[in-house]
Formats: sequence, C-alpha cells, structure tokens
Amino acid sequence: MRDNKNKWVLLTSAAALTLGAVSVASAETLENTRERGVVQCGVSDGLPGFSAPNDQGEWQGLDVDVCRAVAAAVFGDADAVRYISLNAVERFTALQSGEVDVLSRNTTWTATRDTTLGLNFAGVNFYDGQGFLVSKDLGISSAKELDGAAICIQSGTTTELNLADYFRANEMQFDPIVFDTSEQTVGGFEAGRCDVLTSDTSQLAALRIQLSEPDSAMILPEVISKEPLGPVVRQGDDQWFNIVKWSLFAMLNAEELGVNSENVDEMRDSDNPNIARLLGQDGNYGEGMGLDANWAYNIISQVGNYAESFDRNVGPNSPLGIERGVNALWNDGGFQYAPPIR
Repeated sequence: MRDNKNKWVLLTSAAALTLGAVSVASAETLENTRERGVVQCGVSDGLPGFSAPNDQGEWQGLDVDVCRAVAAAVFGDADAVRYISLNAVERFTALQSGEVDVLSRNTTWTATRDTTLGLNFAGVNFYDGQGFLVSKDLGISSAKELDGAAICIQSGTTTELNLADYFRANEMQFDPIVFDTSEQTVGGFEAGRCDVLTSDTSQLAALRIQLSEPDSAMILPEVISKEPLGPVVRQGDDQWFNIVKWSLFAMLNAEELGVNSENVDEMRDSDNPNIARLLGQDGNYGEGMGLDANWAYNIISQVGNYAESFDRNVGPNSPLGIERGVNALWNDGGFQYAPPIR
C-alpha cells in the first residue's frame, strides 16, 4: 500500500511540474512575438468580409483587422502580421501548438472550447447565428419546409450539432453533405450536390456573393443558434490575453467616444478625460500589458475604430451589406460593449 501511495505522490508531482512548465512556457507570447517581429495570426481559408486575400494578395476583413490591431498595439505597425490560413478542423491545434499567436477566424465561443481545449476567447467581434441559404427555384420561404433536404455543411464546426438539434426538435430529417472548407461547401451547393447550405448567416452572405448568380439564392429568415464569434488565445498567458482583448476593446471604445482614424490626431488634444486616457495623454494604460502609452492610438490611427472596420468589411461599404443589428453599440440598441479604460 505504501509503494502505491509513494508512486501516486511521484506521479502527481511530475504532473504538477509538467503543468508548471507548460504555464511558464505559454506565458512568453509577447516576448516571442517581439523576437519574431510579427504577430502570427490564424485566419480562415478564405471568407470574404472576415478574412480573405484581395486581388493583390493582401489579407482583409473584420477578423483580419483584429490581427492588425494587435500588431499595432505591440509593434506600432499594423502590417507586422503573418497570416496563416487554417480550416475549421486544424485551427485549434494550430493555436494550442503555438503555430499561431492568436486565432481570429469566425470562431464561435462555446463552453467546451472555453473550458476543455485550453483556450481563452478574448471578446466578441461579431454576434451571429446559424441560418440557411437556398436556391430561389426551390420555392420555399421557411426552414420548416426543409424536411428531407440534402444540406451542405462544413466539418469541425458548431453548425453540425446545431443542425442536428434543430431538425430533431422539429421532427424533420436531413441528408448531411460534409466538406472540409467553406469554399467546398459553396461549390457543392452551386453544383447541385445539396439543396441547402447552412452556416452562420454572415458566412452565408459572404458565400452567396461567390455564386456565379448571387441573386438566384436567398437566406431564409430563421436563425437557429447563438454564434458569438471572436479572437482566441491559449490559456496560461494573461498578459497576451489582455493585449488581444484590449486591442478589440480599444476599437469599440473609440467608436463610442467618436474617435476614428481621420480625427484621432486632433482628438489627442481633447478635454474629454475618457479620450485622453484612451489615447495615452492621461496615464499609461498600456504599461500593465507591457505596451507603451500610444498602444490604442496606434490601433485607431492605423486600423480605425470598430465602426470603420465593420462598415468597410461587412457593412454598407462592402459587397456583403450586412446591417449593424445586434452588432451596434450598447447605447445604439446593440450588444457591443467594451469596459472603460480608466
């Protein structure tokens, strides 16, 4: 009995030492990033409006702007980013292994991902929900009419479970047609391999414009899930977690305070104490994260506030034309809310 007890003590001690080593190693993200000279950011395998390369090969999108904001905060240079394209299946492994410093890739915040995968969600940059894209030729107007439909879906996503739950609850059947990437799902839909394409409604809007005839398809009115999408980091490094989190919060606070990329220089002389703190004119609120006082100024001047990012990437100034809706600020009827910088 004593031998077994001693063996248990030794095993427990070894496990504790291992966990401690992992914690120490994972707490060096800022230092490693600075030595490397770029933020390694995991993005999608190509989703217009969120993360996709333009005709010049430059990555653009709402999720890309989170990566750029982090780089602006850390380096004072929003272009100091290396983008690593990841599909839904490989994204978490890439983050856990250290291949990327931050995952900014239309990823839903869930209990399992937050508590068992060793990950921390640093906020929500887009509130979304799952919907259905159908051909207008089907002549249907509701998801309740999809009994027996063949449905294209991307593997490794929350949409698979949501879909099964919805059809079970409504006593309907469906035939899943599973693909590895979002590009493959829209290809399968256009080729007629399925009657319906399901994903987050924002993603459906992005995929719809990739069709040869976008007007031939429509998004049904039902939204069947909550999909809070946001940037993700590894657990065990609070400093890096704070940097990513407050980079997003800086963009939201800037919109609320009326500070944008065009007026940020003149706003540095503002008498508003909230603006003075945001722009590093009253105290250094970057010091606790290992950043200089201009961290938020660099984000706003080079990337813009949240409204600027939303409008150019997915909003009225983009092909997607998504309305702000629940992604409006809290004082404008939406969910978006950032803690104060003080």
